[in-house]
Amino acid sequence: MSETTILTTTALQERVEAIFRKAGLNVIQAGALARVIVAGERDACKSHGVYRIEGALRTVKAGKVKPDAVPELALEEGSAIVKVNAADGFANAAFELALPKLTERARSSGLAALVINDCTHFSALWPEVEALTAEGLAALVMCPSYATVAPTGGNKPLLGTNPFAFGWPRPGKPPYVFDFATSVAARGEIELHRRAGKPLPEGWAIDAEGNPTTDPEAALAGAMLPFGGHKGSAIGTMIELLAGIMIGDLTSPEVLAYLGTTTLAPFHGELIIAFSPEAFAAGRPGNPFARAEVLFEAIVGQGARLPSQRRYVARAKSEAEGITLTAAEIEQLDRLLALGLDAVA
Repeated sequence: MSETTILTTTALQERVEAIFRKAGLNVIQAGALARVIVAGERDACKSHGVYRIEGALRTVKAGKVKPDAVPELALEEGSAIVKVNAADGFANAAFELALPKLTERARSSGLAALVINDCTHFSALWPEVEALTAEGLAALVMCPSYATVAPTGGNKPLLGTNPFAFGWPRPGKPPYVFDFATSVAARGEIELHRRAGKPLPEGWAIDAEGNPTTDPEAALAGAMLPFGGHKGSAIGTMIELLAGIMIGDLTSPEVLAYLGTTTLAPFHGELIIAFSPEAFAAGRPGNPFARAEVLFEAIVGQGARLPSQRRYVARAKSEAEGITLTAAEIEQLDRLLALGLDAVA
């Protein structure tokens, strides 16, 4: 077998979707998961690409997510809040169902929020953000996780990695998007270091006794640290409040108690807020999109890089040349397709 294989986006989508269908997922769930996995590989986000398939299958096999779930919208007339119950399925299918209504209400009211309840979160948040920027809307997305991060000054896991994402539409250009965990690094990055036998950078984690460590195994048994010390700890806590308690869903400690392990995809809720820049800027001088471009040009003009630029470069390459997978990744896909749920513990 050659060292690498190049697949088109369509071919990889079909292969990943077939794996999920083999494992018993319905068309709704399998298609939504495959789309975010392919997007991760397309954008060279390896920690959110095909690497994530096994975790999704493991969660299905453990009975912690319903592979045949059909999400349900709950709409109140005149409300800026759109709610969707994921019906114990993956968040991605629920988001895709609710996106048109969220977009419609954000445009009509200037501001709208989507609450996803009873979902298993999967992959990054930037796919949700980019779906909204593609509609000309700005967006904030957040969700808790399971307790793997010690609050600043603490020594035990309590907060989740609690990802937080923002997007601003740029007509004719890729959107301004950032998406990051409120921990120093995403848990998937620590797992990738473990698999590669590489030490962690200092300041990423503590061991089970609360001591600093660069050993991925010790970090996974201990706790990760929030980015920026008390600032990241406070933002992580905010996300527990807004995307957990406020929407009537689980906090990160409750998620861990429910799952009993961090080897499965976390079960909780998600909060998405969409804004219409035109509506907010109405009656004020200047076009909000043109004014934003002045700011972005000033940032780049100083030699700084806008977030997500590496992803967009990787995306352009993948769209032109195809998505490159290693021999090991192809072997993994073949094994998962052949064995389905029997391929995972």
